[in-house]
Amino acid sequence: SSQDHNHNHNHNHLSTIASIKMTPTPILSIFLIATVCHLSHAFAPNANMTPAQSRIRSNIQLFSSSSVVEYDTEIASCKEILRRAAITKSEDPDLVLTSLESLEKTMRQKRKAQGDSVSQQVLDNLTGEWRLIFTTGTKKTQDRYNTKINYFPLKALQSFDATTEPMKIENGIYAGDFCMLRFNGDFEFSLRKSKLEFEFDQITILGFTINLKKDEAAKIGASTGLGSDSNVKNAEKGKKAFFNWISADEDIATARGGGGGIALWQRIQ
Repeated sequence: SSQDHNHNHNHNHLSTIASIKMTPTPILSIFLIATVCHLSHAFAPNANMTPAQSRIRSNIQLFSSSSVVEYDTEIASCKEILRRAAITKSEDPDLVLTSLESLEKTMRQKRKAQGDSVSQQVLDNLTGEWRLIFTTGTKKTQDRYNTKINYFPLKALQSFDATTEPMKIENGIYAGDFCMLRFNGDFEFSLRKSKLEFEFDQITILGFTINLKKDEAAKIGASTGLGSDSNVKNAEKGKKAFFNWISADEDIATARGGGGGIALWQRIQ
């Protein structure tokens, strides 16, 4: 009958969709997930559900979650290498850089697929103190030394407090436990872009604190290597310095700076 024909047609259509393998392309992934979620509504559990319908519904649910598994598997793989690098500082620098770039790409795809909740988790984990472990440095620094800086040789600590209003940032260079140079200021965080914009208004040099004008911190940072020339240009235009934040968890954090360098930090507290 016409009714049986339509039923068989829908059954075959759903079986075909449920058997499709998840593509890593974010736009196609979102389209397929939306289609499947819409169709799965028609097969919500009820007393009259046949065994075949129950199997299709299970396949749809598995299909819908496959993108999450795919992203998280790649993210976990990258982080495993970066955690080892943070602890031992002996992982091959090229492998560390590749892992950072792969993590950056996958986290960007995950944010596009899952929305602001991904960036919110990063911000929630950001509060604490972090030691800079690895950085490629800015383009200018790479050109100056004709190399890509990798494991950072000095004790550089950065701390964030996302629980206050405004949120606070601190960036310092230490000799042992003694702070030789430290910047203090505020930051804002865009969940849509996972972008942290900051502005320093104080500098402490060998224990003496000085208040800074808007563009002074950027100039000092660029001259000492703690910041980039792009921060100076942004300050001159009335814009803030920034990081495109990639990840933050209980052990490590990663971000790309406004000067183009990508970096790895280890949580201290």
